[in-house]
Amino acid sequence: MNEVVEGGAARKLVLDHGWNSTCYQVLNPGIERWWSSDRHSMVGFVRSGGMAIVAGAPVCAAHRLEATLNEFGSYLRREHLQVCFFGAEGRLQSQLDRQGGTVSVVMGSQPEWSPREFVEALESDASLRAQLNRARNKGVVVTEWERERAERHPGLEGVLHDWLASRGLPTLHFLVEPETLGDLRDRRVFVAERAGRPVGFVTLCPVPARKGWLTEQFVRGPDAPNGTVEVMLYHAAQAVAHDGSDYLTMGIVPLVAPSGLGTDPVWLRVVRGWARAHYTRFYNFRGLSEFKSKFHPTTWQPVVVVVEGDRFTWRHLRAVVRAFTVGPPEFALVGGLVKAVRAELHAFVRWLRR
Repeated sequence: MNEVVEGGAARKLVLDHGWNSTCYQVLNPGIERWWSSDRHSMVGFVRSGGMAIVAGAPVCAAHRLEATLNEFGSYLRREHLQVCFFGAEGRLQSQLDRQGGTVSVVMGSQPEWSPREFVEALESDASLRAQLNRARNKGVVVTEWERERAERHPGLEGVLHDWLASRGLPTLHFLVEPETLGDLRDRRVFVAERAGRPVGFVTLCPVPARKGWLTEQFVRGPDAPNGTVEVMLYHAAQAVAHDGSDYLTMGIVPLVAPSGLGTDPVWLRVVRGWARAHYTRFYNFRGLSEFKSKFHPTTWQPVVVVVEGDRFTWRHLRAVVRAFTVGPPEFALVGGLVKAVRAELHAFVRWLRR
């Protein structure tokens, strides 16, 4: 099967049966796709450290999940790969628990609402309403753009470029592929403009089997007024609520575990705590958590990694990180240090010019 035909079949299966919040990300570039013998099931994964790091969960009808896992497991044994499910959610977790032979750890959590609950939470919070008013008073106008207008739009690409350049870490991939503007099929795009010029945008990608959406990106330019992201998310949630959607998530907050989950190994909890304390230069986990929390999520769901065997090891963690960095994690850390130094130098030069 050629790449175009295979990609079309994968997209159709996701739109028919995608249930995991990250289901649409299996269509991202760089993700290998395995198909069941009857072609009714698909698994997206990357090879990393002798493991298959699975993007969320198999894409299939619920009644096919057990058979799909068994057939995929046989394939991995032939390939001499161990399985690691990143971002397993309730349906897959329940099936794996029934089958046994695996262990799970928490890598983060994600906030969830119905779109209507999101809108109501924002409208009932005085601080959030003030943010909306700040953006509007600065002339920010949000509209939904059609795919034909938004794809490869130079104004949006410029905003995205500036936003990526401001991040502490080098660009990540796998489930967080940033280059989405080249193919916006099935996505919805809400653009914030000021004086006719884009200053931010939000992209939503579908979670079809739950009649829902994932806020894949919420991007703001360096000159976007305060409240720009809030007003974009407000308009996006209003739109999908009006269309009858039932589910909305803003995606993972890494290294943040819901309270009451104390089963992870001690070393992993230590690593999570150390990273939260010292990686703010590269990725502001605490700021991201606080930002998403202020929209008063209905629930926080753990983002779970499931591996074969009876314990989660350092080797598993390194393989997961490598899947996102597309190379040794140490290289990503060095790249982050270089970007941090550049950012400090640019800030110092701007200070001197004042």
